[in-house]
Amino acid sequence: MSSDPRYRCTTCGNLTRFDVTTTTRTRAFHHYTVGGELTVEEAQVLDQQVEAVECRWCGPSGKVEEIPAGEAVTPPS
Repeated sequence: MSSDPRYRCTTCGNLTRFDVTTTTRTRAFHHYTVGGELTVEEAQVLDQQVEAVECRWCGPSGKVEEIPAGEAVTPPS
């Protein structure tokens, strides 16, 4: 999804590995077979809130920022 944000850890420069905790509210069509097996179809995200973003390398001690859309992303030298 192109609207997903990018992140950068300002502590270590990480641009690729983050633990993102979200709360998501969805609406989906549940289709059960006669035998009771479930297939979820037509899932639609109604709301999604990002609760926390942690750098996978620094953990909670890292400071993560969201990179504004369109900003060039270059790794630290």
